Amino acid sequence: MLRAGAIAGALLLGGCAVGPDYVRPTVTVPSTYKEAPPVAPGWTSARPADDVSRGPWWHVYGDAQLNALEDKVNVSSQSIQKSIAMLKVARAIVDSARAGYFPTVGASVNAARTRYSENVVYHATSGKVIPDYAMTLSATWEPDLWGNISRTVEAAQANAQASAADLETVRLGMHADVALNYFNLRGLDASKKLLDQTIVAYQQALELTQNRFNIGIASQSDVAQAQTQLANAQAQEIDLDVLRAQYEHAIATLIGEPASTFFLPPADASFAPPIIPAGVPSDLLQRRPDIAAAERRTAAANAQVGVAQAAYFPQLLLSATGGLESSALGNLLTAPSRMWSVGPALLGTLFDAGARGATTASAKAEFEGSVADYRQTVLTAFQEVEDNLASLRILQQEAAKQHEAVVASEQALQLMMNQYKVGSVGYLDVVVTQSMALMNERMAVDLDRRQMTASVMLVKALGGKWRSSTEAE
Repeated sequence: MLRAGAIAGALLLGGCAVGPDYVRPTVTVPSTYKEAPPVAPGWTSARPADDVSRGPWWHVYGDAQLNALEDKVNVSSQSIQKSIAMLKVARAIVDSARAGYFPTVGASVNAARTRYSENVVYHATSGKVIPDYAMTLSATWEPDLWGNISRTVEAAQANAQASAADLETVRLGMHADVALNYFNLRGLDASKKLLDQTIVAYQQALELTQNRFNIGIASQSDVAQAQTQLANAQAQEIDLDVLRAQYEHAIATLIGEPASTFFLPPADASFAPPIIPAGVPSDLLQRRPDIAAAERRTAAANAQVGVAQAAYFPQLLLSATGGLESSALGNLLTAPSRMWSVGPALLGTLFDAGARGATTASAKAEFEGSVADYRQTVLTAFQEVEDNLASLRILQQEAAKQHEAVVASEQALQLMMNQYKVGSVGYLDVVVTQSMALMNERMAVDLDRRQMTASVMLVKALGGKWRSSTEAE
């Protein structure tokens, strides 16, 4: 037994993990973003981390109602709960794989009576009934000579890390969706407030036109145009309720509440997007959880190549069995009833019609596909950051011009109303100017909303975690 143990130990120590050692795939990373990010005094990006909480990045918007909604996501979101369950599954698989490092021990207790056939020639037990009582303890162990177990554990650990990053991707996406729906809803609240003010102005214009008609200054068509303009504005206001209800229901689902019982009252919201520091492109590789997940799956696929290649080598199986066995129950616990067996076995496949080669080729192809997925995820991440940096820059310029248009259209409307009161223009000119003013104002509100949603999308594209430089490092 000592000699067998020494041989097994030497084989174990001399073993090695076959298959390629993992090297992270190379990707082309630009030194800077094409769209220059805004300078953000007082802010700094968080340290890179792929599987840690993204942090309350939504606090940068300074909206207490949004903060309250976001705080419910981690607790109530069923999508996050599912991702947590999948992470638990992945970690259990790691524990299962690690169990392969240790021997398997079993025990059995057996009681049997066997009668042998009388028609068996030259058999000492012919026609006899022989009882057999046994208590045995057995152990089997396969040393990890070629790295099959270690590569399996390596793959399981990488997949568990990918599942952890997947969880953070889901969390980041859910929080971003809440913010997007919230700002879209508040944009509708702002549009509704604008239409409320416009309806009041149109009602006053209708009253003025009706009074002018009553004294014979205005025509019946002027009154009809004023009524049409008012009804059109009222219809636009009602139409906003459809979209608002949908955004409200979407928020309810995201925070894990029934849409039937959730209500978010109208309120004013700030439409001043905060400056989000983009950092440098290389930070993105570690800050975005979806990139981390893709890279970890590449590592898992690489380990599976080693598992496939280990099948070419023989398996060493060490086994030992010991216990007590007796034909008489009364003698079972005596020293002569002792029995044992110990010894190694070497198992190998001599012919499998190319099955192992096909498995290895498949594992290598899976690895190549994982590398392609990783590189595509990185490219997509850079695209998303550039898209939203460009959106913020262009929308900011457009919003500035649109607010100038709003001021000009309000001045034009005031001048037109003054001219109408003195009879120098017809009411059709007033209607056209009113429509233009309302359109410019609604476009300005929509541009403010789009800046907020582009800001949220930028935070999501950058990985989501931000903190002020005044916070403790």
